[in-house]
Amino acid sequence: MSKLPDFEGLAIFAKVVELRSFAAAAAELTLSKATVSKAVTRLEERLGARLFNRTSRRLALTDAGRSLADRATQPLADGEAAENEALAQSAAPRGLVRLAVPMTYGTNVVAPLLPEFLAAYPDVAIDLNLSDATIDLIGEGYDAAIRIASLPDSSLIARRLCAMPRYLVASSAYLERWGRPTHPMHLARHRCLAYAYQLTPGLWQFSNAAGEQASVRPAGPLRVNNGEALLPMLLAGLGIADLPDFIVGKALAANQLEAVMTDWWQAPSGVYLVTPPGGPRPARVTALIEFLATKLSKKP
Repeated sequence: MSKLPDFEGLAIFAKVVELRSFAAAAAELTLSKATVSKAVTRLEERLGARLFNRTSRRLALTDAGRSLADRATQPLADGEAAENEALAQSAAPRGLVRLAVPMTYGTNVVAPLLPEFLAAYPDVAIDLNLSDATIDLIGEGYDAAIRIASLPDSSLIARRLCAMPRYLVASSAYLERWGRPTHPMHLARHRCLAYAYQLTPGLWQFSNAAGEQASVRPAGPLRVNNGEALLPMLLAGLGIADLPDFIVGKALAANQLEAVMTDWWQAPSGVYLVTPPGGPRPARVTALIEFLATKLSKKP
């Protein structure tokens, strides 16, 4: 005997017992009558006992059949209930969504949107992971993530929501002291503040409209795993850094920082909504994804 029970045979047998008819069971299960008959026969051969006494007009359980029926009907009912519950969750947004978002973007941009979503979907809960590290969505069981990068190829499904401008920035005090770079090679003599989770954190790669390219290995007094942590150093005039608009946009608008070397840029960056590959998503995940896509695609 194999280690696993014949679950299919037991379920078909339980349905025949419930409806007292091979034909009725076949109709409800959308199977042929022959398939139902073979499943019961297979079960009888496996157990070494007849389960039904069958005539052209009558179907009656044997003693072995009655004993098995008492145990087989409950798993069938439990399985149908579990399936119905899963279908209900798929049809209406309900349950937990696990979402991973970069720390500063999550705090400043995503978190302020969530009250509106949770008010609209009171049966949905969100487990929000705020970290600049790249989360393994599949390995760690996340439903979706927002990533801000020049996204590399992967097996994940990525939906680009909007561009995310990046700027090489410094304070006017820093530029007065150290000079204003106009070419990537000038950065070799500057105090470069590095962000650990860039696609190539130990290498800044620039290009310009003329098609020229240049690579620089940034050297300086600070390397961090959260871009916002570089702001105090920048505002204090102690370095130069390459950061996205959602971190330095307000400081640029307030003239606290200046964008330099604006005719050179690193790889274009965007805001992406990333999900694991696979079949249909639960309604709760689809609802959150569409909500965030609508809101975030409107932001610069």
